[in-house]
Amino acid sequence: MFGIADYGAFVVAIVVFLAIPGPGNLALITSTGKGGIRGGLAATLGVIAGDQVLMWLAVAGVAALLAAYPAAFNAVQWGGAAYLAWLGWKMLTAKPGDAPVINIRPRQYFQQAVTITLLNPKAIVFYMAFFPLFVDPARHQGLLTFGAMAATIAALTFLYGLVVVLLTHFLAERLRANPVITRSLEKVAGLFLIGFGVKLALSK
Repeated sequence: MFGIADYGAFVVAIVVFLAIPGPGNLALITSTGKGGIRGGLAATLGVIAGDQVLMWLAVAGVAALLAAYPAAFNAVQWGGAAYLAWLGWKMLTAKPGDAPVINIRPRQYFQQAVTITLLNPKAIVFYMAFFPLFVDPARHQGLLTFGAMAATIAALTFLYGLVVVLLTHFLAERLRANPVITRSLEKVAGLFLIGFGVKLALSK
């Protein structure tokens, strides 16, 4: 199909990749908890937009460029780590009545999710290594093949994000009545963001 080898396995691999806990999932959950379904969907579109940029950069060979110039890779890596840790610290130290770390406006949720996604340089390398696994050399159709793969990933990400947003919204409505639980979950989310930042900074 469009030069993609074993399309079914490709879909399953993407779903598994989406379900792995990470900053993207946390952005969806946090955005939904703060901004409702609109905020969560805006964050979902932000993740999709960021992923599309990284995927096409990988196709263009940016991963090879980063590998050839480790200083450039490290700069982006440390920038992403610092940004995630800063967000986590803001959430961890927020006090009742403080302005939310992420304002309840869909446009900002979109930008937040795009930034979090783009500041993960490992994703470029992942796509560079991932795509060849499912490309049929005998039937490869150039940009059409990569375009079909990118469209599939975007569609699956949207469906996955929709499920996460609806589930989070359903639970948030029941937790909103208890501010103590809500603040506790925000602190936990902050710790996770700091953890993701540290992991990104220390990864090689």
